Amino acid sequence: MDKPLISCHLVDSDGSLAEAPSEVPKVGILGSGDFARSLATRLVGSGFSVVVGSRNPKRTAGLFPSAAQVTFQEEAVGSPEVIFVAMFREHYSTLCGLSDQLAGKILVDVSNPTEQEHVRHHESNAEYLASLFPACTVVKAFNVISAWTLQSGPRDGNRQVPICSDQPEAKRTVLELAQAMGFTPVDMGSLASAREVEAMPLRLLPGWKVPALLALGLFVFFYTYNFIRDVLQPYLQEGKNKFYQLPVSVVNTTLPCVAYVLLSLVYLPGVVAAALQLRRGTKYRRFPDWLGHWLQHRKQIGLLSFFCAALHALYSFCLPLRRSHRYELVNLAVKQVLTNKSHLWIEEEVWRMEIYLSLGVLALGTLSLLAVTSLPSIANSLNWREFSFVQSTLGFVGLVLSTVHTLTYGWTRAFEESRYKFYLPPTFTLTLLVPCVVILAKGLFLLPCFSRRLSKIRRGWEKDGAVKFTLPVDRALAQKTSHV
Repeated sequence: MDKPLISCHLVDSDGSLAEAPSEVPKVGILGSGDFARSLATRLVGSGFSVVVGSRNPKRTAGLFPSAAQVTFQEEAVGSPEVIFVAMFREHYSTLCGLSDQLAGKILVDVSNPTEQEHVRHHESNAEYLASLFPACTVVKAFNVISAWTLQSGPRDGNRQVPICSDQPEAKRTVLELAQAMGFTPVDMGSLASAREVEAMPLRLLPGWKVPALLALGLFVFFYTYNFIRDVLQPYLQEGKNKFYQLPVSVVNTTLPCVAYVLLSLVYLPGVVAAALQLRRGTKYRRFPDWLGHWLQHRKQIGLLSFFCAALHALYSFCLPLRRSHRYELVNLAVKQVLTNKSHLWIEEEVWRMEIYLSLGVLALGTLSLLAVTSLPSIANSLNWREFSFVQSTLGFVGLVLSTVHTLTYGWTRAFEESRYKFYLPPTFTLTLLVPCVVILAKGLFLLPCFSRRLSKIRRGWEKDGAVKFTLPVDRALAQKTSHV
């Protein structure tokens, strides 16, 4: 091509229309499905001249924007230099009759294979299209964008558009086109990367699989543990039927346990990583694979912790609404009358519950702040120091608040023999193990003998290495003095 197709951006980064050039670029679309219609709508709204090629233009013309020209495929491929191929892989061969008209054009493949097709075919759809039309330049792009996102604009969906091609000039043209439509193009390299790009829409929350299984495993464990203690033990040893507690009470007892342990697992890998760096005396050795994956999943684990904590709060509000709770209040009132007790007030229990509830609200509020700042739209508005302060410092404060909340709930129950049902300790004592290890380790790393050494390591110092420097006392004016 003598000059780029797009001479300036037609759409601002927020998706709003900007000033268009005097010569409106023309883009072709082959196909008349949902994606083709949404693509035409977005292109027209971005200021492009769109011509759509269809096998039956009379039937499909009413489905496209009035500004788009709908005609036969032979006529649609004549003038545009960039043509979107919006059809399934099995229909590519129907375009072979247009090989002469398509010669020298840029074909943008937007198709996605099914999971079975992705496994069955050894080459990507884009590579297959390139083999059918060797005289054309094929670019893989826009396959990760849904028809809804195209119609409503990139604000309501993922803005990133992975793009790959063997021809740099063609790739640059499509990159500029994606920017003009308000999206953020991502250069994925040559067309050999098309198979990886096509696999992206097939993945169902790949980063959530391990955290979700972890949360589910913890929930099953604690639910079973609480069922044995709170339902099965009274039934077998006292003949009391408490199976009605399974839907609400046992679930509500289980959720905070899962949330608390998950929150501690967010900060435990950081402690392990710091310990490894202290032991090795360097930051340049890779962490074990299991620790690297653990560090990468901290965001998902933290969000699942917030989810369980929020459910715990909602279930707690529902406890007084249960019919069983009303019966228990009536029975308690009857017992007071029968025992001639007019005033029932235990000062210690009143204070314990007040403090317990207040700490729980504070912990949930801190978790809410962590969850909100983990959203990309919020995280992108923070600098690194602000983000680190919220996620690290406030997150640790949230863990401490949750720990005090749990200790206040337990109070002296861990030392009462009647609380050990089937010789099993109270559930809250199990949940305290990992968080207490994290808090103690964090406190240990604050000691000068560890904190200064860890700071030196993270600034590049190595034990028995070639690069050595002294960490200045005034860290605000710290300057490295290296001796090689």
